[in-house]
Amino acid sequence: MSGESILTLVIIFGVILVSMVLHELAHGLVAYWLGDDTAKDDGRLTLNPLKHLDPVLSILLPLMMFLSGGVVFGGAKPVPVDSRKLKWGPWGMALVAIAGPLTNFVLALMAFLVGYWTGLITADGGALYYTASGIWGTIVAQMVMVNLGFGIFNLIPIPPLDGSRVLYAIAPDGVRSVMEKMERTGLIVVILLVILFPNILSAIMGGAMQGILTGFSWLVGA
Repeated sequence: MSGESILTLVIIFGVILVSMVLHELAHGLVAYWLGDDTAKDDGRLTLNPLKHLDPVLSILLPLMMFLSGGVVFGGAKPVPVDSRKLKWGPWGMALVAIAGPLTNFVLALMAFLVGYWTGLITADGGALYYTASGIWGTIVAQMVMVNLGFGIFNLIPIPPLDGSRVLYAIAPDGVRSVMEKMERTGLIVVILLVILFPNILSAIMGGAMQGILTGFSWLVGA
């Protein structure tokens, strides 16, 4: 691995730490605002990344995707939530869940705007480029791409990913029953999808990311 690749990897993991912490903090804060203090009592309303790290989702998965040349994405240790304490039942749980990906999308948009207005990055037809003159362009570009990857990946409707909580709120009882049975095995299913179909998953996520980047570009008139 070249020195440039090592530097990029270090930047990516730095961005992952920041993005992951804010993602999980958003879950915990929304749960707390909706009446559940479980995350607070567990010490998860914190900016300390060690409280949120998951060895597989936060380290191994992003590393695998980086080395394979695919879209970098991942997750963190799920914030504990007691749905019985939340206002609005499954809808409250859906709000807690969607707070994480929305945080990532907001971070991606903020980084995009800062990068575009400062000239560190350029956008052309949904593709993102960063200036080759220094480290800041790389950091801003990775802040955009990693957060888009995190947000899209976590919206996959397979437990325990956030998209499953949103789907649960609108799903009929039969689908809810299946999802409840998948709670203990869902993470294994997700990991198998990544291992067995990395190219397909990267292609789907890459298409979604390009679509969002096209929207970002439209916002700034690029």
